[in-house]
Amino acid sequence: VQLQASGGGLVQAGGSLRLSCVASGGTFGRLVMGWFRQAPGKEREFVTAISWNGGSTLYSDSVKGRFTISRDNAQNTVYLQMNDLKLEDTALYYCAAVTNWGAVRSPDGYAYWGQGTQVTVSS
Repeated sequence: VQLQASGGGLVQAGGSLRLSCVASGGTFGRLVMGWFRQAPGKEREFVTAISWNGGSTLYSDSVKGRFTISRDNAQNTVYLQMNDLKLEDTALYYCAAVTNWGAVRSPDGYAYWGQGTQVTVSS
């Protein structure tokens, strides 16, 4: 499975961005999809995940209520709508895929990773 993330950029605090991640080479509808982020000098952290059919979602406390994950299985794409962005949201954002829901919060559980897209929030 190959993942291609896009949509990052520079945005002012309070603004919005929408990230996309397109999957190829596998059965997208069977994959749990997640978003992680990594800021300079920090470990990669869980942001959100969505089950294979979109019926279940999970968010980190830091983004709950501001970010929304969704997916379009017909387009092999997962989205991350980010609203009310804060300075601390600045990071390289990665999409990732795994075949089971059991350990979605841990990056160690994901078998496939995209290349990352940079999100920079300015004051």
